[in-house]
Amino acid sequence: MREFIDQLKTSGKLIEITDPVSKVFEAPRIAKRATSPVLFHNVEGSRAIMNLLGSRDELAAMFGVDKDRIIKRLSEISPDGEVLIVKDSPTMEVIEDDVDLTKLPIMTHFEKDAGPYITAGVVVTEYDGVMNAAIHRLLLVDRTRLAARLVAPRHSYVMHKKASMKGEKLPIAIVIGADPAVTYASTTRVPAGKEFNYAAALCKRPIELFECSNGIKVPHAEIVLEGYIDPVDRVDEGPFVDITGTYDLVRKEPVIHITRLMHRKDPIYHGILPAGPEHLLMMGVPYEPRIFNAVSEVTTVKNVVLTEGGCCYLHAVVQIDKQTEGDGKNAIMAAFASHTSLKHVVVVDEDIDIFDPTDVEFAIATRVKGDIDIMVVPNVRGSSLDPRGASDGTTTKVGIDATKVLKEAEKFERAKMPQ
Repeated sequence: MREFIDQLKTSGKLIEITDPVSKVFEAPRIAKRATSPVLFHNVEGSRAIMNLLGSRDELAAMFGVDKDRIIKRLSEISPDGEVLIVKDSPTMEVIEDDVDLTKLPIMTHFEKDAGPYITAGVVVTEYDGVMNAAIHRLLLVDRTRLAARLVAPRHSYVMHKKASMKGEKLPIAIVIGADPAVTYASTTRVPAGKEFNYAAALCKRPIELFECSNGIKVPHAEIVLEGYIDPVDRVDEGPFVDITGTYDLVRKEPVIHITRLMHRKDPIYHGILPAGPEHLLMMGVPYEPRIFNAVSEVTTVKNVVLTEGGCCYLHAVVQIDKQTEGDGKNAIMAAFASHTSLKHVVVVDEDIDIFDPTDVEFAIATRVKGDIDIMVVPNVRGSSLDPRGASDGTTTKVGIDATKVLKEAEKFERAKMPQ
C-alpha cells in the first residue's frame, strides 16, 4: 500500500493533511469533500488514508490500463495467480497481546452511526480447510470486541454458522492496509479460497502470505488483528450508512474477540468512507466483469458501467455492438441474471459514451419508444440495500433498450464536424 501511496504522491493525486484531526466525524468529513486520496498524518496521533481507490483513475493506475479498459481487463483475468507462504512479515514489527482497539484511528462517520466502524478490514477466515477473505463492516464494541455484519449466504456467514452449530470458535484475522489489489480482490466473487490468487493475477506477481498465531494466513499489511468469532455472543449492530447513503437496519450480529494486534511501526490505517466513491467502486466494479461476460454470451458487448448515480450497484449501462433486433433485450436479461441486485439497466450503442450521463440520456431520448423498448419485470429478487425494496425482498426491475433500429440506422447517425 505504501508503494501505491508513493505513486499517488508522485503523480500529484495525493492530498496530505498534516494538522491534527479527530477520528469522530472530522476526518470522514474532510475525505467526503475531497476529490482525491487523502493521507492524514495525525488522526489523534495516528496516520490514516481514505479515498485510496476513490475513482476509476486510481483503479486504472492499479491495473495498468486506461480507464475505459478496466472492465475488459478484469473480464479476462482468472484467479490463478501464485501465492507464496513466507515466515516473516513487516506487519510483525510490533506485536501486542494486551489489545486496546480504541487506540486505533477507527472512525465514526455519520451522526446516527452506532459508533466507530472499521470499514476496510479484510476478514480472513478458514474452516474445514476452506479459506475466505472478504470485507465486512465491523463496529467497535469495546477495547477487544467488534460486531461483524455477516450477510447470508456469503462464505463468512456460512463458515460461522457451521462452526457455531458445533459450538466452535471460528478463527479469523482482520487485515487493514494491505496491497490495494488484495483489498479489491477481497470484494470479488471468485471460487472459494481464491481471493489471494486473484490478487496475484491482478498484480502479475506472487502474493506473499504469513501465518498468524491462530493459524490464519494473511498478506503483508499495515495492521492485522487476530481473534475469533464467538459461536454464541451477539450484540446490536447498526445503524450504519451503506452504499445508498441511507441508514441500514439494526440487527443482532456475531461478536469478534480480538486476542492479538500486529502492526508496522507507525502504521497507516485504511478507512473507506461509507457511501463514498471508494465504497461505491469497491462494491460495484467487481460486478461489472460479471455483467460483461454474461452479456457477451448473447451479443457483442463493448463495455459496462455501474453508474455512480445508481450507487455503483443498482443501475447499469451496457454498451453493445448490435447485430440483430432483439440484441438489446437479450442484453438486458443477461445483465439482470448476472447481478441479482441490479434494478435498472440501459443498453446503448457503440456511439454512446457510457461514462457520460448526458450521452446516455440522449440515447434514451432519441432511441426509445416506451411501449416497445422498455421491459418491466415485477416481483423479482432485489437488493436488501434498496430502500424502496419490498419487505419480502422483491422489487420491480426495468430494462431500457436505447439502441438504434438497425434498418433505420441512418436516422440515428450523429452529426460530426469535419476534421
